[in-house]
Amino acid sequence: MEDMNALLEPGMLVQHPDRPDWGTGQVQSNIGGRITVNFREEGKVTIDGTRVFLVPVFDASS
Repeated sequence: MEDMNALLEPGMLVQHPDRPDWGTGQVQSNIGGRITVNFREEGKVTIDGTRVFLVPVFDASS
């Protein structure tokens, strides 16, 4: 299966599958598999996209 994180672009909303307490985050950048996300409850986090597969959020009320 192709890397779905590669499709994430700045402005998209995501959730961390192992950290639902962080809330919904907005992708800030996605460069070379390193994804920077600003989460509502955790703040800015840089994620290794080869280890964590972020879940896109299409309903902003989540």
